[in-house]
Amino acid sequence: MPMEHAGLLQRGKFDPALPASLVLHLVIGLLLLAFLPDVQPIRTPQEESIDVEVVTPSAAAAIQVPPPAVLSPLQSHGDSGSSAGREMVPLAPETASREMPPLPPALPKPTVSGPPPLRQAAELFSAKTLASPRSRTARQLLGTLSGGERNLQLCNLEALEQVSRFRPGSAPDLVAPYAMKPEKVRGNSVEVDGGAFRSKRNWFNIRFHCEVDPQGKTVTAFAFAIGDAIPKDLWQEYNLVAEDGEADQ
Repeated sequence: MPMEHAGLLQRGKFDPALPASLVLHLVIGLLLLAFLPDVQPIRTPQEESIDVEVVTPSAAAAIQVPPPAVLSPLQSHGDSGSSAGREMVPLAPETASREMPPLPPALPKPTVSGPPPLRQAAELFSAKTLASPRSRTARQLLGTLSGGERNLQLCNLEALEQVSRFRPGSAPDLVAPYAMKPEKVRGNSVEVDGGAFRSKRNWFNIRFHCEVDPQGKTVTAFAFAIGDAIPKDLWQEYNLVAEDGEADQ
């Protein structure tokens, strides 16, 4: 055999280990296929299609939007899912327990009782009384006085005459013009704001305003107001006595 042919035979000589190697690889491949999990084919998800409708301005104007529903307070605070099938519930009136209690009636304002207003005398009596023969002693006493003291005594006499006629039967016999508060004598004017007069062994409050003529002979104007009785427990404080001469005992 020529040498070149001997070389070809050498390269093409059959290897007895080749079939065994192929069988081994085949067995390994079968084992891998047996233990691998099933591989599901990957599917591409289908795209969701959205229908789009083009609305022209004229068509949009033709669409009427219903007004929003008005919910009562009970529905607005309830379950939104169940309120769709409910009817409108009218508001229930508040119960008597939740109603505001009626306001108490306004109490009348207490009236502050002030001194009674002065009453203007329609007629004057002191001049007529002094002209009486029974008043000779009083005329003599007034003759010894002058100025403000004379005017004060003339006004005291007018006060007794006015009280006697305003309260018939009271028989007043004495006036203390300075009992509660000092009197005010200014010129021909006499102001008594805290005086007292005695009537049947009791004392009463009196106020008066008196005007005397410039000569100091007669009363020209007189206004007065009679007050309440003075409690006896205050008599000593204001030097008031039930009868003449008791203060000297």
